[in-house]
Formats: sequence, structure tokens, C-alpha cells
Amino acid sequence: MAVDTSESGAVGGGKGVGLGLALGSALAFGGSGVAAKPLIEAGLDPLHVVWLRVAGAALVMLPLAVRHRALVRRRPALLLGFGLLAVAGVQACYFAAISRIPVGVALLVEYLAPALVLGWVRFVQRRPVTRAAALGVVLAAGGLACVVEVWSGLSFDAVGLLLALGAACCQVGYFVLSDQGSEAGAEAPDPLGVIAYGLLVGALVLTAVARPWTMDWSILKGDAHMNGTVVPAAALLAWIVLVATVLAYVTGVVSVRRLSPQVAGVVACLEAVIATVLAWILLGEHLSAPQIAGGAVVLLGAFIAQSSAPTKGSEVPVAGGGPERELSARETAA
Repeated sequence: MAVDTSESGAVGGGKGVGLGLALGSALAFGGSGVAAKPLIEAGLDPLHVVWLRVAGAALVMLPLAVRHRALVRRRPALLLGFGLLAVAGVQACYFAAISRIPVGVALLVEYLAPALVLGWVRFVQRRPVTRAAALGVVLAAGGLACVVEVWSGLSFDAVGLLLALGAACCQVGYFVLSDQGSEAGAEAPDPLGVIAYGLLVGALVLTAVARPWTMDWSILKGDAHMNGTVVPAAALLAWIVLVATVLAYVTGVVSVRRLSPQVAGVVACLEAVIATVLAWILLGEHLSAPQIAGGAVVLLGAFIAQSSAPTKGSEVPVAGGGPERELSARETAA
């Protein structure tokens, strides 16, 4: 049978671009905690750092919000959910967590999210899951037990661990909501518009919670210390806003549209590895051998769980090792 090589090439190219964007997003997100922790240690409250991050990014994306203002009328629930979960919820919980536990541990806990996506598939979308997918969840939970060293009676701050778990739950919303409308063709909500309004919603919510008027703004004029190295606080904030937020969200959401929440979630697991390595090098946060091994198991479990998720509209159980869903021409052009 003849094969339309031009169409298959477009699909393959779309997947390649999507994977590249997902990797770029993981790299950008991975540096957020390493840049934020010195600011927190310099005296800024974690919620104030989150507010600066989200409000700064919202200001950068404001022209796009104006351009896509019709989204407010067409998809208000999507914008509200993205702002509350994918922006305010994830960032607030994560930054609060890293103020109490190491960056690497916080992210490894957060990356239970790919396994939690299966809970969404099974109990909300009401699609069955296979043993391979269940194995992924068990591996992720077992690896997490090693990361937090349960045999030592949870050597890390319990509140910090709960905050990291909260970030994991909110991240499920990020992957699910980022994919909304990806099959609607020309009627699909523009991802840049969704991000812009999500940041605006998140900034408004965080303004009420963080109360930035109580922040010590003079800290931003001084220096922060990154494992003994003096770094301008303003430079760290600029990195957090422009790279770890604007660039990270844009590449992340577009990658989900080109791939799927499942495939993009697998690549996003690299964020935990990137952040752990950066925290080790730049912050001196060393993990023990059992914690490193546990982190590897968490990521393996997340990979199995995500790669075992079904494609949209599939009625078959979640099958381990199945191929990615094929991109439609509309998705490739999105």
C-alpha cells in the first residue's frame, strides 16, 4: 500500500518539534527552584517569590492577553482552572515546599504527578488501566519512600512533603488543562492566550494570598548567596520570570498540544533530574545513595505510568509500551 510520505513526514516533524519543546520546558522549569531558593534564604517569603514570578510573567504576557481577549468569553472555565491549578497552585506549593525541604526532594515528590494522571484516567475519564500502568504507580510510590527515607521516620519536614504532594496534585491539572481543545482545529483556544490569562488569574489569586505590599522590596536591590557565590537578587528574579516561567510555560503547553499529556509528562520528568543536578552543583544539596536510587525509581515509575496511558477516545485498557497517538494535521499546525 502506498504511503503518503509528505503527511507522515509532517507528523514525524510535529512530534520532533513537540519533543524538543517538552525538553526545553523541562530545562527551563528545572532551574526555577535553584534560582528561587537563594531569594528565600535572603529573606523573601516563599509566597512573595511566587507572586513576583507570576506577576512578572503576567506583565510580560499582557499584550498576548489583550490580543486573545475573546477567550474570556469563550473559555472562562479553562482560564480559571489553568490559573488556579497550573499557575498559582503548582508554584505556591512548590516554592513553599523548597523553603522546608531540599529542591531535589520537592521535585521528586512533585513528579508523582505522572502516576496521579492515571487516577484521572481511571476514575474521572472512567477508562481501565493495565497491570503495567499499576506497576508504574507502585514503583513511583516505592521510590518516593526511599527519597524521603521512611525508615528514618520521615527525616524531612512533614509539612514540606505535604506541600510538595500538593504541587503534584496541581500539576495533574497542568497536564490535563494544557491539552484542552487540542483536537478542535481552528476552534482550539490559542495556547499563548491560555497561558497569558492563566498567569493573570494566578497573579490575582496570589496577590490576595501573598499580600505583596508587606514584602521587603529592598532585598531585590541587594545580593543573594548561592552556595557561597554572591549573585544579584534582581538577576535571579529576571531568570525566574523570563526563563523559568514565560519560556517554560510557553514551550510546555505547546508541547502538550503537539504530543499528549501522557507523552509530554514523560519528558517533563527530566525536570526533576535537571533540578536535582543543579541543586547539587549550585546549592550544595547532596542526596544520599538511597535517595538517588529512590529518585531513579520514582522517574521510572512515572515513565511506565505515563507511557501506559491510553490515547484519547480509546476504549481499550491502558497498554504498556504502546505507541504515541498520531498527530492530526490540525495538531501539527497548532
